[in-house]
Amino acid sequence: MSEPQVPDSQSAEPTLPEAKSGVEPGSRTNLDPHVERYAARTAGMTASEIRALFAVASRPEVVSLAGGMPNLAALPLESLSQQMSELIAEDGLTALQYGSAHGVPALREQICEVMAMEGITGHPDDVVVTVGSQMALDMVTRLFCDPGDVVIAEGPSYVGALGSFAAYQAEVVHVAMDDDGLVPENLRSALAECEKAGKRVKFLYTIPNFHNPAGVTLAVERRAEILEICRQYDVLVIEDNPYGLLAFDGQTYPALRSMDPDNVVYLGSFSKTFASGLRVGWVLAPHAVREKLVLASESATLCPPTLNQLVVSKYLATHDWKGQIKTFRENYRERRDAMIGALEQYMPEGCSWTHPDGGFYVWLTVPEGVDAKAMLARAVTARVAYASGTGFYSDGLGSRQMRLSYCYPTPERIREGVRRLAGVLESEMDLMRTFGSVTTRAVSGPQTPGPDTA
Repeated sequence: MSEPQVPDSQSAEPTLPEAKSGVEPGSRTNLDPHVERYAARTAGMTASEIRALFAVASRPEVVSLAGGMPNLAALPLESLSQQMSELIAEDGLTALQYGSAHGVPALREQICEVMAMEGITGHPDDVVVTVGSQMALDMVTRLFCDPGDVVIAEGPSYVGALGSFAAYQAEVVHVAMDDDGLVPENLRSALAECEKAGKRVKFLYTIPNFHNPAGVTLAVERRAEILEICRQYDVLVIEDNPYGLLAFDGQTYPALRSMDPDNVVYLGSFSKTFASGLRVGWVLAPHAVREKLVLASESATLCPPTLNQLVVSKYLATHDWKGQIKTFRENYRERRDAMIGALEQYMPEGCSWTHPDGGFYVWLTVPEGVDAKAMLARAVTARVAYASGTGFYSDGLGSRQMRLSYCYPTPERIREGVRRLAGVLESEMDLMRTFGSVTTRAVSGPQTPGPDTA
């Protein structure tokens, strides 16, 4: 959905018409009376373009390929209901009380067992439980980034991370990927250019496994090289790994944290492997960083919800959670296959897409001249929604890309959604061939995340 052009001489601030404002002619009144009070860092806050259409896109007749919502239908809801009832009955005075900002000790021990599946040796004392990994992202950025500092991130990158970086006024430098993830030489070049320009790079933010939104995985043979490059340039690594256990073939990749514990801060979450609504995530950090994370957690939320943590802890202790993850993998693999098959069947010539081996997303590139953001409103009118690529860049790039999510709809709905999307794209290409492509103004600055772009 393209934005109207605003002449340079025209104020971007909304004003009331003079005839109706009740003020002297020539004066101007802001629609938002608090506009002069906001901190400078709020200037870059913009809502997700999909969120603006979410009321329409969430209607049952619209196939939404936009949201990253996990499919929870496979959870043992009856057993979980009984478990929660027992938890309140037996431990309600603890579960409903304030807790530690560090997190419930038993859960932190269990988190270390979960991370061990990817080769991580962690101590429960160095785990900080958070309200989802989004809170972890916010805290890490808050601790490390001053205004003007540089964060290196893959291009494209997770919209929620870009929102956090913008909120703390960090500059994002994107590094291109290929089908094997982050390209080491691209990273080296970006760091060298920042060093030459005198820019201070604080950390590399990376999603190595089943990337959101690109769907690609960092090749194992590249991982040690990426870590060595960051060591050479004295750059911290933030490893965000919500999808690592969701490989369709059951394979687990060595976490970056397992290869360099002293220079990697690891972010994890139960949102994709258990239940996103509980909002339980964690940070595994070097000991000194851990101390500051606990203080940051106290100032942000006082403490993560004890009840939610105990629900997760009891689930891990009493359920076959590894078997549940296997069920999730099978469900998502079926949906991935449905999407790839539909793309191969319906998409017009000139389109290309990634082929994920796990996770939730396919990254689709449309033919030259097509603007995926401008096409979005027309797609929703045709009863299909997606996340346009511009939201996953900090600099307005990505107009030819879109993220398609296969995690939530049924395989039948996925195929129908792709069929509808292909029809919209064909119409767009017909118009382009007739009238030529339309160049829309690039959007600067990331968007704030939401369930529609998680």
